[in-house]
Amino acid sequence: MSRATEGATPGFLVWRLSMKWRVAVDRALAPLGLTHAQYSLLGSLLGLERSGQRPSQRQLADHTGLEPLYVSKLARTLEAADIIQRVRDPADTRAVQLSLTAHGREVTSRAITVVHQLLDQLLEPLGGLNGKRTEAFSRELAVLLDVSLEPPTKE
Repeated sequence: MSRATEGATPGFLVWRLSMKWRVAVDRALAPLGLTHAQYSLLGSLLGLERSGQRPSQRQLADHTGLEPLYVSKLARTLEAADIIQRVRDPADTRAVQLSLTAHGREVTSRAITVVHQLLDQLLEPLGGLNGKRTEAFSRELAVLLDVSLEPPTKE
């Protein structure tokens, strides 16, 4: 443990790691013209498409944990770059469905390769992307992500 993190709370460590990761991904994806937030949206969209879904902006916001208004802004920017397509949902005219364009699939595939290399580098102390310690770490993170942080209701 470094001196900067000695005695730090778990919350501070989670925050520092998330900031370190965001900055590293932003820098690594800059040559592709993408940001970390755009990558999160594109990677999630590709995964949902592979499972046979054509998600709405709202569904993608729920999936990524990003605010719906922010997803809408990201989607408009990515649409202007011919990376995604936005179309009205025939079942709900208030909803907008998203899908990757052919160019978007290619850009997303390249971005995933870059981010996986970066992730393997980050996780090297735990045995790399496929290490047993990484598997355990991922399970622990998933447990924390499942915890509700809604404020307690007053009785």
